[in-house]
Amino acid sequence: MHTDENRRFQLYRICYVAKVGELRTLLDVLDAADGRRTAVVLPDAGFSVTYHDLRRRVRGMAGGLYAAGVRRGDRMAMALPNGLDAIVAFLAAAAAGTAAPLNPGYKFEEFCFYLADTQAKMLMVPAGAGAEAAEARRAAEQAGIPVVTPEISGSGSAPEPGPDDIALVLHTSGSTGRPKRVPLRHRNLAASTRTIAETYALGPDDRSLCLMPLFHVHGLMASTMATLLTGGTVVVPARFNALTFWRMARDYGVTWYSAVPTMHQLILTRKRSGEEKLRFVRSCSAALAPDLMRRMEEYFAAPVLEAYGMTEACHQMASNPLPPAARKAGSVGPGTGVRLSICDSSGVELPRGMAGEVCIDGPGVIREYENNAEATAKSFFGVWFRTGDQGILDEDGYLHLTGRIKELIIRAGENIAPREIDEVLLAHPAVAEAVCFGVPHPIWGEEVEAAVVLRAEAPAGETDLMGFCRGRLADFKCPKKIHIVASIPRTATGKIQRLNVAATLGGAAK
Repeated sequence: MHTDENRRFQLYRICYVAKVGELRTLLDVLDAADGRRTAVVLPDAGFSVTYHDLRRRVRGMAGGLYAAGVRRGDRMAMALPNGLDAIVAFLAAAAAGTAAPLNPGYKFEEFCFYLADTQAKMLMVPAGAGAEAAEARRAAEQAGIPVVTPEISGSGSAPEPGPDDIALVLHTSGSTGRPKRVPLRHRNLAASTRTIAETYALGPDDRSLCLMPLFHVHGLMASTMATLLTGGTVVVPARFNALTFWRMARDYGVTWYSAVPTMHQLILTRKRSGEEKLRFVRSCSAALAPDLMRRMEEYFAAPVLEAYGMTEACHQMASNPLPPAARKAGSVGPGTGVRLSICDSSGVELPRGMAGEVCIDGPGVIREYENNAEATAKSFFGVWFRTGDQGILDEDGYLHLTGRIKELIIRAGENIAPREIDEVLLAHPAVAEAVCFGVPHPIWGEEVEAAVVLRAEAPAGETDLMGFCRGRLADFKCPKKIHIVASIPRTATGKIQRLNVAATLGGAAK
């Protein structure tokens, strides 16, 4: 597409978003599109629904939940696989009460914790007595929580929610501590939906492939709600499968998708005909190494846009922009829908080019954790929410993340950002995955170690990898030990559990 055509195309999409008017709640988002258009496609079932049908299903389920006793603020837990039921249940629960989606892969003890912690009023699981729902059912039965299925419906309707009502409650990933409850209000989610749609100039001709789980804001907000706001179509396979990626992209006219780097890497191993055309590829929820971004752009023949998000901001906080604007490898782009600030440990704003804690403020950002005054107090500098990430704003206002504050390695007084070492290791042709971490040292305070997963077709040894690092990093940054492992632990949404790796391989993490 020529540059002038591309700009007109983008302007059309932006104008479409502007026409939807004020967004107060998720129901406003759902009601924005032409009801005759296709809203959701389920490739595994060969089934699709229009926006009109989707709205009918959502309001019908909301009415059923209301008739069953769910009221504003009541937590409707759900353990559903990706699909239409998960989308309908999320929106219906947010309309009648508060949605609390859970990972259907949790074990019994995990379900017990999350059902109790959210004070779930009810649990929704797939119809039938499938093994995938057995653990969730057992936990609900032990807690005396009623269990329902997506078939629930009512003849009446639930009262309309307001912008300040809590639509969704999620937990932080818990990769660095006990999970905290994050209450996301309708106005927060609506604002984030618009931000994402505008960032990528989404419109009714777009079709997103939803590969991320729908119990997390990445899949819910980026892949699904931003697409629904603009009248596009969400293609939702039951699970991610790199083997079928290009067939689905071709058969359903997919124009973009969003995923974590591990998924991108798996897709890169598949052959493509070259006939499939994506408008762009989005990467979020874990760091995208510059070398991987370069290989992706060659493979997809489309811009790869790294974004930055977190649950407490209803997902997206920054993103590299679409062409013709610049996208920078190793950066997550300028702020989107938020103000960005880099602060020191006292909350004083730092000048551009200096590293400090990334802080944000905007309509999608929470103002408190739920029933956790201590965590709330520690997480704000006035109006600024402290992300816990360290970063730098460059002269163009692009954010470069250097690591988590708690994950910084301090060796003999030198602050070392683990991500920098990760990216060096990932540039080695034999390395598929890498994570660097600090371990206690009696003299230096901490020493640098790393864990890597090797590519099957390109073996390498620890000596090779350490020599590779020494040629590219100052000596104090080079790993003094490299563990070659079969896999690296991640959260269900693809984030590396750096401190867990450190605790397992390097002794107690700091």
